[in-house]
Amino acid sequence: MKKILYCLLLLAIGGVVYLFVRPSQPMQVVSVTTEAIPVDSTADAIQDADYIAYLAPTKADLEREMGVKLGYAPEALWVGAPECPLVNWASDALLDAAREVYPGKVDIAIVNVGGIRNVWPAGDITVGSVFEIMPFDNRLVVLTLSGEDILALCESFVKYGGQGVAGMRVTIIDNRLANVTVGGKAVNPKATYKVATSDYLSGGADHMDALANHTDKWESGLIIRDLYIQTVQKQGTVRAAVDGRMTIKP
Repeated sequence: MKKILYCLLLLAIGGVVYLFVRPSQPMQVVSVTTEAIPVDSTADAIQDADYIAYLAPTKADLEREMGVKLGYAPEALWVGAPECPLVNWASDALLDAAREVYPGKVDIAIVNVGGIRNVWPAGDITVGSVFEIMPFDNRLVVLTLSGEDILALCESFVKYGGQGVAGMRVTIIDNRLANVTVGGKAVNPKATYKVATSDYLSGGADHMDALANHTDKWESGLIIRDLYIQTVQKQGTVRAAVDGRMTIKP
């Protein structure tokens, strides 16, 4: 009984103290001050020497792995819209890889320009070079889309200035879709097409809503970056050019 009374007394005292010390008005943030801290050579002075030494072996191993030469680019492969050499190369490589692993015909490949995060200057292409253009673990998928959805996808190219394609050609004139062919033939709205792309884009990301209308999705489980590494190794000498597959005219 004494213990119960003691607990009740503590609760009562706590309640009284709260009434006196609690703020009369709800607390609010009245100002915020920020400071930009540059992450450059000026930060060297605050490095933890012991931690740097601890990481040194891992850093050396990573640099060795990233520095492995895969192939060579005689000319720089740049990135831009509506069409560019490196995105064309990436689209072609994805289509070729999909055709090797998918148990059926693959008609086209779609790559988003924004997903290629760097350029390849003329010279050696290393493992690190591939990581730089594709730092994500996106995986290859093959979607089943109607011709109607293919045309809807191309309408998004009109609106947003093009994307990377392989196996198809798109012509946009005066902000209108003028011509779309797959395998050299006009797209049939009633037909179905197999589209190689990434699991990320398969949900309609990057304004490509039509890709989310797929009626079937085959998942390879293969990381696209690994497929690019294999492609560079196979090719040895890597070349790509603008060939008119994504043409936008005034």
